[in-house]
Amino acid sequence: MKTLLRCVLKKGREKPLKAFHPWIFSGAIDFIDEGYKAGDLIRVLAADESFLGIGSINPASQITIRMFTFADEPVDAGLFRRKITQAVKLREKLTPAGTTGIRLIHSEGDFLPGLIVDRYGDFLAVQFLTAGIEPWRDTLTQILREAVSVRGMYERSDPEVRAKEELAPSEGLLWGEEPPELVAFTESGFQFQADLREGQKSGFFLDQRDNRSLIGKLSRDQRVLNCFGYTGAFSVYAGKGGAAQVTTVDTSQPALDIARLNLEQNGLLSDKQILVQDDVFKFLRSDQQSYDLIILDPPAFCKRKDQVEHAARGYKDINLIAFKKLTPGGLLFTSSCSSYVNADLFQKIIFGAAKDSGREVRILAKTAHAFDHPVSIYHPEGDYLKSLLCQAV
Repeated sequence: MKTLLRCVLKKGREKPLKAFHPWIFSGAIDFIDEGYKAGDLIRVLAADESFLGIGSINPASQITIRMFTFADEPVDAGLFRRKITQAVKLREKLTPAGTTGIRLIHSEGDFLPGLIVDRYGDFLAVQFLTAGIEPWRDTLTQILREAVSVRGMYERSDPEVRAKEELAPSEGLLWGEEPPELVAFTESGFQFQADLREGQKSGFFLDQRDNRSLIGKLSRDQRVLNCFGYTGAFSVYAGKGGAAQVTTVDTSQPALDIARLNLEQNGLLSDKQILVQDDVFKFLRSDQQSYDLIILDPPAFCKRKDQVEHAARGYKDINLIAFKKLTPGGLLFTSSCSSYVNADLFQKIIFGAAKDSGREVRILAKTAHAFDHPVSIYHPEGDYLKSLLCQAV
């Protein structure tokens, strides 16, 4: 095993590492051997120089070191192959029937910080997001070729996340065939299309799959409003669940064009499905209708810690209006995908909105992301998606 440079932690700062937390911030570090560059592997030691693990270093990042292993073992193709194989086998075991859209690798949740891989039918959308994972892109592409049978792999790395690591934007074909303009896949037997090149995230919000199934079960004979509807996935489930009417609102006309296609492919394109291109905040204030079921699944209002207060006001605003627009006994399904807004804070925000609405409100369910977005028990920061199903009487 190649001799690696060392990072020694300050006295008493080894506790998170001994509890297998995968991040080390600069304030915990006493000293680092000279001669490293961003992305290099480094041995992490406690103040008494006892071994803690091996990670990658990036002094430009808020997270200085991300751990690949807590064992004294080589970090090489064999380690990555083992972890990727474990992740793929988990998905093979638990993926619902009729589903070919799935997250195969979920960064720290699969003990592979910086790597995200989504499968859409015959294609993979891959993200290399950290300086530590960047040097391994060719190795990881080859391992993925061996682990899953697909026609092509396309890199769709989030440029904002890479910028935080001082990495240049990177996008394009990694291997195999170029994906078509829209990639077809299935979820719970329903037909969907994803735009791997231009769509939000990698083209679809795979993390809401279980919540979409819940909405489908609640929609029979209901007037449904799907806010921030994007490409209409919740609307498809609501329509298949027997909704009396579904209104889908989004600011993006290209997204709504794909929503129309998704509805058509699932036999739902009719006057029961209404597509509205508008700002959700404006729509909620101007629309005069009431609804039996409202879905609020906005993009992250908060991408930095200093945005939490502003985000809280935004979440409260839309939820307050939504509570007021519900029919007696109506349901509100509301989500936040910001990791900086934790579950406790989110529930307090919804409490404030409910109180100001003057409605009696109760929580029927608390939900999160689907199994293919696992959260390491040692890394609670990975528990980013939180949702509440509420009833206003």
